[in-house]
Amino acid sequence: MTDTALPVSRLDRGRILAWLQDYGVYAAIAALILVNIAITPRFLSVENLRTQLVQVAPVVIVSLGMALVIGTEGVDLSVGSVMALATALIPLYLGYGVVPAVLAALLGGAVVGLVNGSLVAFVGVQPIVATLALFVGGRGIALVVAGGRLKDVYDPALLDLGASSVLGVPLPVVVAAVLTVVVMAVVRRTTFGRRLVAIGGNRKASELSGLPVRRILLLVYVVSGLLAASAGVLATARLQASDPSSLGLLMELSAITAVVVGGTPLTGGRVRVLGTVAGALLIQLVRATLIKHDLADSLAQMVQAVIILAAVYAARGAARR
Repeated sequence: MTDTALPVSRLDRGRILAWLQDYGVYAAIAALILVNIAITPRFLSVENLRTQLVQVAPVVIVSLGMALVIGTEGVDLSVGSVMALATALIPLYLGYGVVPAVLAALLGGAVVGLVNGSLVAFVGVQPIVATLALFVGGRGIALVVAGGRLKDVYDPALLDLGASSVLGVPLPVVVAAVLTVVVMAVVRRTTFGRRLVAIGGNRKASELSGLPVRRILLLVYVVSGLLAASAGVLATARLQASDPSSLGLLMELSAITAVVVGGTPLTGGRVRVLGTVAGALLIQLVRATLIKHDLADSLAQMVQAVIILAAVYAARGAARR
């Protein structure tokens, strides 16, 4: 009796953990929304919902790139520094127009991604070590570029990126939504996406089967850098200032949390795009709920740590099933 019941119990536990990994983030968002409706005044107001979506848009954009990197069994710790570098580059080229300034910021992100990808794909450096170097040095470079100080941004065309709307929807939210659809299509419908997932599942087997592993890895880190730079541009436009000392600070942790909570395993071989977006929304809701009730942001960071541990535990349990 006991011997029969034990495997059944383990099977049920595995199913529960697998369900939590796949759908737990959506259940947590629904529960948090219900709690806020009950205890947070004006939570469902258009103004509040608009604010939450605008604030989470850069996190979503960075998390999409992080999801692709983690899908290859890597990690990109430099995304926050890339945002800082992007915001530092914008004022330098804004005199030539908003388009050259934005292109310069995106180019900076692509160069950082190129360095990260080259170290991982061609030199063989572990992703956490390769990106840690630019996590530390990238923000230092940004501060040197910016002269170590905050700069106000007055260009109307750039400020429109953070303040304008499309059919009533803030432009940063529209950009995040479009990029989500694009990344989802790339992962599900393209050869690049299928190869990316295959490399994360088994890099050695992918190399033996003739897949261009190094090229895919290089492109993945470049895309991550471009997305992080895009988030930096939008954040700069919304804040109306270039502040490389604080912009993107701890963004890498928020992005990793969003990806892991969304169901993408750290071991690679799978990319859950919608889950990643939901993970970013969950983080934003947790932080906003605590702030609205006059609780310290440090508490939000502790809650975020608990969420990460729960997500990793669910992923490990589901993998053992």
